[in-house]
Amino acid sequence: MPGVGSRVMNLPNKLTLARLGLTVLFVIAVYSGASFAFTVAAVLFGLASFTDYLDGWIARKRGLVTAFGQLMDPLADKVLMTAAFIVLLDKDHGTMPAWLVIIVLAREFLVTGLRLVASSRGAILAADWLGKQKTIWQIITACYLLVFHASSDPGMDWVSPIFMGRTMVIPVLLGITLFITVWSGAAYVWKNR
Repeated sequence: MPGVGSRVMNLPNKLTLARLGLTVLFVIAVYSGASFAFTVAAVLFGLASFTDYLDGWIARKRGLVTAFGQLMDPLADKVLMTAAFIVLLDKDHGTMPAWLVIIVLAREFLVTGLRLVASSRGAILAADWLGKQKTIWQIITACYLLVFHASSDPGMDWVSPIFMGRTMVIPVLLGITLFITVWSGAAYVWKNR
């Protein structure tokens, strides 16, 4: 594959590191105490999530796939999603149940542990299709909940009508996220057993 082993700090890898930095800013924004905290946090989370798509697309299109990127990209995703789910749990137990966060974290620790064992043996376990689907559904769920909380920020009341059916949407999103998270984790462990 062209570009494998090329310079580590290429553009896709810089975007991966930027996602880690945006995750820190996202957490700071939520706990800043500002009246528009969730609005800023939702924007930062959306931007960080977009870098996930962008770094992979650029790496594949330009042949800039590196071992660093294959290891750090999924790790940066996990840090972002873990931060989002823990923040949502901390800020509102009603919409983000603790048991779901525990299952998501257990899956992430399990897959990361498997990757570390493989890495110590010289193998890189890249993310697979189900893992990408898991990330997409986790991002959709987190975005929905963050925008829901942002709708309470001053000047964001125009967003509120979107959440008229939230009592149905939130459990459906959480259910899909739970299902794909468990399925992708089990499939990943089985495939790399």
